[in-house]
Amino acid sequence: MNQKTQNGLPRSWTTLASSVRARAEMAPGDLMNLAHLEKLRLCSALESIADGLPNVDCARWLGTANAIVPLLRDIHNFEETVIFPAYKACLTSAEVDLGTTGRLRLEHIKDQCFAGELAETLLAIGKGDPIESAEAIGFMLRGFFEGLRRHIAFEREHILPRIGVADAGTPG
Repeated sequence: MNQKTQNGLPRSWTTLASSVRARAEMAPGDLMNLAHLEKLRLCSALESIADGLPNVDCARWLGTANAIVPLLRDIHNFEETVIFPAYKACLTSAEVDLGTTGRLRLEHIKDQCFAGELAETLLAIGKGDPIESAEAIGFMLRGFFEGLRRHIAFEREHILPRIGVADAGTPG
């Protein structure tokens, strides 16, 4: 693990997303690929935590817990205000009726609620609360990051190509 991710997730998306100048200088496709990269880093951090159970690295758990909700909130806001309208503009009237962006927005809401619960759990344990069931925590973590990875895969396969964004690929 490098210095940039030692205590949780890198702040690159959150910093970039909050910078109006940076958003204006980058193409939406580049930002979307960066957003996917950041969400996949989150998934990797959560998977590492799950794989390490029942051991707890307090700094890592706290850093991840503090990053998860704002990261998803900022990325989802970007997707819903920039990417989804661009996608809908490329659809035929029959395709608009399929409700893809509505379903993805609903997934965003569910992911953010789940992220809030996950953050509370990680914060509590990171601050010293005992782990009552490592299996339950592992199941919770895996349920979240596997769903997030499926969501990203769908966007990469269906949304991005439609709006002319080249997939940056899966980080190695």
